[in-house]
Amino acid sequence: MAHPWKRTLLALVVFGTAFGYLEAAVVTYLRQVHEPARQRFHPGRAPSELFPLLTLDQLRAGGAEQQRTLVTEVGREVATIVMLAAVALAVARNAGQWAAAFVVTFGMWDITFYVFLKLLLGWPASVFTWDILFLVPVPWAGPVLAPVLVSAVMIGAGVWHLRREAQGEPITIAGAQWAGVLAGAGVIVTSFAMDYRNLMAGGMPHPFDWGVFWAGLLIGVGSYAWAARAARRGAGRARGDGERGRGAVILAPGRHVIGALRGAETTPQSTPEYPQKGINVTPHDLSESALGRATV
Repeated sequence: MAHPWKRTLLALVVFGTAFGYLEAAVVTYLRQVHEPARQRFHPGRAPSELFPLLTLDQLRAGGAEQQRTLVTEVGREVATIVMLAAVALAVARNAGQWAAAFVVTFGMWDITFYVFLKLLLGWPASVFTWDILFLVPVPWAGPVLAPVLVSAVMIGAGVWHLRREAQGEPITIAGAQWAGVLAGAGVIVTSFAMDYRNLMAGGMPHPFDWGVFWAGLLIGVGSYAWAARAARRGAGRARGDGERGRGAVILAPGRHVIGALRGAETTPQSTPEYPQKGINVTPHDLSESALGRATV
């Protein structure tokens, strides 16, 4: 039978994968809904090309249906995050497990979304194809490779965290380390959203700032690695202290027995050396078997 944490991980992976397909199916429908308006304002543009985006004025000119679709899509994105968070909450027993379960599910959802889009639409053409990642609070955009890298790191960190919890060696993330993780995430989001004004104005994306992206990823990963390393050192010290403590317990009775032996050599009388155990050490009891019992 699989270990409980592995069953939990399997459930998160399966849910994230199924949700990835659902997301890809929804995007397939949305592209069909928006394509007539896109062709109206950008005739001849290939359906696989997402940019330039329709501006808010163009959406309004496209009719009430286009505007309602945009509002519905924003609500769907928020609901997606809430669902991922709720699934993580259902399997977690503390905040650390919740965060780990959330990033595993999120990462699986994001990566499999692109896998299923490739199967359904033949898109993206490559990992460097640009995509609209989120619309809340402003449009996020970037090459597909960037969110896939973030998701892969999230999955790795989440699995590691859940495994350590199951082994009884949880990773405690201190305030400074949390600040580093969140700061890294903020920098990554900035790299995705820093061109939003240009995109909302109907412009083509400017070159992606990989320097900002990598800085954010390294800050986040480094902060979590700091917490994991500190937890591992603490677990190692605890094991070492436990081993030394057990050694002292074993050695102490031996010293008492040696003292009893020395006393027995000079005092030919019974000496109640271990009254709490009901053992009286005398010259007649100093056989190998009696010595063995006294050291237990």
